[in-house]
Amino acid sequence: MNQKKKGTETAVIAAGCFWHVEDYFSKVPGVLKTRVGYAGGNTENPTYRQVSSGKTGHAESVEIVFDPKKISFGKILAKFWQIHDPTTLNRQGPDVGTNYRSAIFCQNEAQIKAALRSRDALQKKLPGKHIVTEIVKTTKFNPAEEFHQKYYEKQGMSSCGDCS
Repeated sequence: MNQKKKGTETAVIAAGCFWHVEDYFSKVPGVLKTRVGYAGGNTENPTYRQVSSGKTGHAESVEIVFDPKKISFGKILAKFWQIHDPTTLNRQGPDVGTNYRSAIFCQNEAQIKAALRSRDALQKKLPGKHIVTEIVKTTKFNPAEEFHQKYYEKQGMSSCGDCS
């Protein structure tokens, strides 16, 4: 269920532990709202336990609602590429599994084209490595359980110490 307000855009990305990604993007100027959840899978309304099993096809994801007058989708993508390693398949740091894959779940054709251009530009700067980030038209974004929303903030943490 997209929480889009008039005059805003939405991005859905996956870059490993959703706590870390949500915390990072919640502090980016122009980002109005973030939610952690699950995207890219085939189970209706999955739970964290189900997604963690790797059997639902979902990735831990973050829905980012932003003001395009303050930050563009392209700049969201630039930050996305900076905060994780898009060349590691189904892994970010200590977190391993398809639920930790790198992905951009695009809302429309314009986002798909922008994501592909952005990926291709980065790929040229990474000789000898291959970007494995999945770029697909979005499927349903399923918000994670309340416990996971704004997790670092609730725990009084300032950054990711252990995202597993």
